[in-house]
Amino acid sequence: MIEFNESIIDKLIFHKISTNGNLSIVNNKLYKYKNEEEENILKNIFLKPFISQITTYEFNHEIDLNLNILFQLSKSIYDDEDFIEKSKDIFTHLKTVSKHPNIKDGDLFIVKYEDILFNNGYYEALGIYKIENKENFIEIDSNKNLIFKKGISNKKLDKACLILFANKPYTIFIIDNANKDTEYWKDEFINVKLKNDFINNTTQSLQLTRDFIKEELSQQSKNSKVDQAALLNKSVQFFKEKDNFNMGEFANEVMEQPEVIERFNQYKSVWQQEHEIDIPDDFTISDSAVKKQARIFKSVIKLDKNFHIYVHGNSD
Repeated sequence: MIEFNESIIDKLIFHKISTNGNLSIVNNKLYKYKNEEEENILKNIFLKPFISQITTYEFNHEIDLNLNILFQLSKSIYDDEDFIEKSKDIFTHLKTVSKHPNIKDGDLFIVKYEDILFNNGYYEALGIYKIENKENFIEIDSNKNLIFKKGISNKKLDKACLILFANKPYTIFIIDNANKDTEYWKDEFINVKLKNDFINNTTQSLQLTRDFIKEELSQQSKNSKVDQAALLNKSVQFFKEKDNFNMGEFANEVMEQPEVIERFNQYKSVWQQEHEIDIPDDFTISDSAVKKQARIFKSVIKLDKNFHIYVHGNSD
């Protein structure tokens, strides 16, 4: 999805946020990394986890997008307003929405990037990270003693968002590895909705197809498990071989039979209403979205609890 080998950390600041106001720390100066090695370590920690993210979001507000606080603050940073002061405003906004009793204290990092590669274009970006859990590390000092420390690694970020300043609406990637009781990060702090772009269109079309085959066609006894498995394979193969998606072409080549096509179109209409999305009939296919979805398009025929057939080709 994104590539950061050529990216540059332009500005970095960190604060400590706590539900106990006395333990919060607000920083007044930027961190300056000492050399290229330090910059690469920081990029691996803060950018590498986003490589596997394929769901894209955009800022949202029920009344007016300009009332979305983080949208306004990130836009101000993009417009080169005072980075330190705006980072403090982000700190305040996060603290304001952190009302749930299960919300943990953490370190808040705010990073401005240049030259992040996304969809064949280079963009500035803003990364916001809340680190709640730290890894255990062991070091050996000069006296051959073991020193036990806690620190931040790139294995798993607790909460993060990367705002790419592409053409509006900005493209946002989100990481939230927290208790589901505290979904304030995405819903209240950032406030986003799914972006209507080729990435989500690809993912949603594959999810729609999988649900149709698994739920709708499975109700008909004449559609055997072998037929369903073959149709799953055929669907994924269509997405792998094509650069652009056309709904009519997909229905004719994959579903083939007129009665199946009709049922698919009816199912698609209901499915979109239930999921509150609208999949266009034509869009560019996202290879990364296909690769990720293909992993769950497992064509498995369960004979009983002990025997499964994995279908990798067609029904023959």
